[in-house]
Amino acid sequence: MALSPDPSPTLVPAVAALRRFNRFYTRRMGALDPHYMGSELSLVEARILYEIAVGEPALAKQIQRELGVDAGYLSRIIGKFVRRGWIARGRGVDARERPIVLTDEGRAAFAALDARTFDQTAQLLGGLPDPDMATLSAAIDWIADRLGRAGSEPYRVRTWAVGDMGMITARQAILYHQVYGWGSGMEALIGEITAAFIRGFQPGREQCWIAERAGRMMGSVFLVAEDERVARLRLLFVEPEARGLGIGADLVARCVEFARAAGYREIVLWTHAVLTSARKIYAAQGFTVESVETHDDFGKPEVSESWRLRLTA
Repeated sequence: MALSPDPSPTLVPAVAALRRFNRFYTRRMGALDPHYMGSELSLVEARILYEIAVGEPALAKQIQRELGVDAGYLSRIIGKFVRRGWIARGRGVDARERPIVLTDEGRAAFAALDARTFDQTAQLLGGLPDPDMATLSAAIDWIADRLGRAGSEPYRVRTWAVGDMGMITARQAILYHQVYGWGSGMEALIGEITAAFIRGFQPGREQCWIAERAGRMMGSVFLVAEDERVARLRLLFVEPEARGLGIGADLVARCVEFARAAGYREIVLWTHAVLTSARKIYAAQGFTVESVETHDDFGKPEVSESWRLRLTA
């Protein structure tokens, strides 16, 4: 497909960077060698053996769909594996429906190839310090996610860790500036809240939850102590690309559950009328608006709201 006459100014260098990395990695890992990892197999044959090993009993149609290989080519490779005694095939309506499993010889061949692949990859990474390896892992997951590995890949929720507060402050400040035009006042407020949370964190009484997908922060929320009876929900945030997954509702529900377990009687929060998605989540949990006012703390007039949820009668 040809590029549009006027592509994005970032597209051409991004394409060049990705192609440059592909050339580096395929050469470094020997992917172009006709004998992958010193075995008797090509890269494609090794990948098909992998799909059988991790998916057994596997179906030819599933492998074809996963890898996008030609049906005839796949059939010839499977036939080659049968002749070598690496796989056995069960009964099925047709060849593409017959379950495929590894024989003992096939498992031994796969185990040897898998071990060589692990060792060579480990050698490539072995010189990196642990923080760099963690960063690399997260970057690889992020790239795969952004290029469409699994848009529906589930998210996970964890409690906060070192480094999260800076990321939360940066992402929220950037997003609110881009979408609503809120300036440095908003960034200062978020920074003050996150710094105060770290300095005065009360385990069992306060918590911050982070939603992640493919190693990337997708959302966050805080529950902090207002006083002995009242908790405050703060800084609910979901990345635009992750909206519709239920992350916001999940995070707020965790705040409510935690507050009840901690013995709070009420939860309060402060939000803005323009944050319609968040307001719907609060209302669904039973929060109600108690007061409304207008301020210009973020560089322009905004309607703010104070909400409350009573946890006990």
